[in-house]
Amino acid sequence: MGFRLPAILSAKKILLRSPSANQTASVAMEVPKGYLAVYVGEKPMKRFVIPVSYLNTPSFQDLLIQAEEEFGYDHPMGGLTIPCSENMFIDVISGLNCS
Repeated sequence: MGFRLPAILSAKKILLRSPSANQTASVAMEVPKGYLAVYVGEKPMKRFVIPVSYLNTPSFQDLLIQAEEEFGYDHPMGGLTIPCSENMFIDVISGLNCS
């Protein structure tokens, strides 16, 4: 089992980690045009900003189906909450960067 380091590094460039929830709301709400904030992981959830183009990919749509099954359309964080581990989320995003 090997890791593709360049793919992981490029995923970390694409995934812009947003400020944590304990920072001011005005800073935490800033999302660049063409991007979407998602919350991932266990408590405390981590907030990531991803390109909206990821929403059309089959692997990301699988994550959206999981989110719908677990939360419906009522997301506890106020934004899109993805019910998976942070590592799994980064793996999915890394796969999107490679294709």
